[in-house]
Amino acid sequence: MIPIVIVEGPTASGKSALALELAQHLGSGIISADSRQIYRGMDIGTAKATAEEQARIPHHLIDIVNPDCSYDAGSFARDAGKVIEDYHARGLIPVLCGGTGMYIKTLLEGICELPPIPAEIKDALRERLPSAEDAEARQAELDRMYQELQAVDAEFAGGISNMDTQRIIRGLEVYQATGIPLSEHWHRQAPQQLYKPFRILLNPPRAELYQRINLRMDKMVESGLLEEIQGLLASSYTWDDPGLNSLGYKEYRGYLEGRQSLEDAVAMAAQGSRNYAKRQVTWYRKVDFDLTFTGFTFNLSVLYTRISEEFASAERKKEYRNDDNSQDCGI
Repeated sequence: MIPIVIVEGPTASGKSALALELAQHLGSGIISADSRQIYRGMDIGTAKATAEEQARIPHHLIDIVNPDCSYDAGSFARDAGKVIEDYHARGLIPVLCGGTGMYIKTLLEGICELPPIPAEIKDALRERLPSAEDAEARQAELDRMYQELQAVDAEFAGGISNMDTQRIIRGLEVYQATGIPLSEHWHRQAPQQLYKPFRILLNPPRAELYQRINLRMDKMVESGLLEEIQGLLASSYTWDDPGLNSLGYKEYRGYLEGRQSLEDAVAMAAQGSRNYAKRQVTWYRKVDFDLTFTGFTFNLSVLYTRISEEFASAERKKEYRNDDNSQDCGI
């Protein structure tokens, strides 16, 4: 099996900073497992790696599609698999980093084969959503649909945002077409055994995490998030597109259209991110991790030793570099 390292955790838990340290230590690169960082032109609101960080360490599966394109877990598994194979061929262990649990689940367990969904079911679900011009009514209906999904497939709903239109509809259409929750389809599928993952969870105290989320929202606005959104709209992307209709972007529509204060918009974005973080933590409770950190400071020497021991029997052409054994990492 191919060795890989995976850094997971709720939003704002410090995944990216730790992944940078790990990738540098391993002499490899980072594969983003984030369902929003795939979009071009959406840098600030997705907390994408900076140009400096990307120059320091190779990053993959960011900026790969335009904001009006759909991209699912199956596409991620195929694309990530190609990058992993390339690193493995060079004797290197890549680092996956992200909080989109379904992406990682699909990569590790395989693509779930489902029967075709009748067009009438797809159309009926999409027709329930009012047009983007009526943002409040659209969000209210999406909230109802998310609640319906929670009622029939709490496991799948727990791993996605309540603002993720594409995946909410996907979960509902699979259940309506088959009578079986999407998560149950996953459980019935025999998992593939392609990779040997070392899975790391960052799970800091909730109060501290929520404070970091609030500060992050303020910093994003200060860094030009509103201008980023306006630039996307000026490039003919719309609020209905998967990119702008995602968490951290759609909350600013009311402000940009003069119907809401900036303070309220930022508060909505922060609340949405906190809710998402809570669902991510719930998802992770069902996952077996090799190592869990419960704070924002990590002893890298301990982590490097654990990874080295885990993959000691794996064939590779490149040895780990000897770093400072006493080094700590503050995220």
